Amino acid sequence: MPSSSSESQYPSDAASLWRALGMALLAVRFVQGWIYWGGGSRRFIYAPAKLDPHAHSWMANKFQSAMPGAILGTSHLVSYLLHHFALLYAGLIVFSAAELIFGLFLLCGFMTRLSALVTVGLSFVLMLLFGWQGATCIDEWTMASANFAIGVTLFLAGAGAYSLDAWLQKRHPALEHAAWFQWLGSGPWPVARLRRWGVVGGVATVLFVVLTYNYYRGSVVTAFHGGPVSPAAHHISLSAGRLSSDGGVRFTAYLDAGTAALPANVVRADLLGPNNRPVERWGSAALAALSARDFANEYSYNKFGPGYAGITAKLGARAVITLPPAVTGLHLRAGHYRLVLHSVNGRPFALALSLTDGA
Repeated sequence: MPSSSSESQYPSDAASLWRALGMALLAVRFVQGWIYWGGGSRRFIYAPAKLDPHAHSWMANKFQSAMPGAILGTSHLVSYLLHHFALLYAGLIVFSAAELIFGLFLLCGFMTRLSALVTVGLSFVLMLLFGWQGATCIDEWTMASANFAIGVTLFLAGAGAYSLDAWLQKRHPALEHAAWFQWLGSGPWPVARLRRWGVVGGVATVLFVVLTYNYYRGSVVTAFHGGPVSPAAHHISLSAGRLSSDGGVRFTAYLDAGTAALPANVVRADLLGPNNRPVERWGSAALAALSARDFANEYSYNKFGPGYAGITAKLGARAVITLPPAVTGLHLRAGHYRLVLHSVNGRPFALALSLTDGA
């Protein structure tokens, strides 16, 4: 395309070139539109249980599962929303509606640049929340990166031919030079503007992709690593432990790593004294027999609770757990102890405990 000395001057064949560019990107626009329309339509039309707070597939569970690895403070935002149902529900509706509406707009090529920018924003948010997930590879990072780049490309190119934007422009030729249609629809851009925004979009995409990849997996300026938060191996953080002289234990547990596809299962708990001497043991049957009252869950969705083989929990669950004395008539001496939880695959999670006189 020949260069232009100012943004008010267009090459004589600009319209045909922009139509051709849109034709070349037709498949890309369709895929981007379908991905987001598909996500919104599943929740509103084909699988409405995802927006039903009483259903097993309620979307809040998925958002809670993102919390352990969410970055740039979004984990605190998710936690806040999980504590405020009205805001949580409104947020899920708005997010899903944006996917549905602007995905459909891209499929039709209507308000293409606006729709593309919205999908860029959605991809950015999804990266912050879910980019760390993927048990075998960084699946969510791959999806967010690809959608971000596609959105930037469609913002630069517009819809071109075979779109509602092109049909509107054909019926109303003045739209070609209307500023609002050039920025929101698919009006052809001057070369100078395309060059400037092409550089901005390219740099933004490179930084977005490279920096997030380096954070989640390294392999850029550092060695490959499994990510600050493992998307494959469950991990339970233990804190705020309190030990009673009768052997009862109370502590906070947070399932802060692992896959959201499967729950974590704790099949044994040991209380160890000095020199790692066993003091108490809660086996699989004892843990499975705990009452729901022994679990004070912070959130109403993914929870810790008794399971068929011990204690079970879904990713993002946080709860204060009470273990009643495992031995009748026990009277512990003051000193230092350790509580060790054992997962079904043998991984131990330990918490230091102290008992003072009179506790």
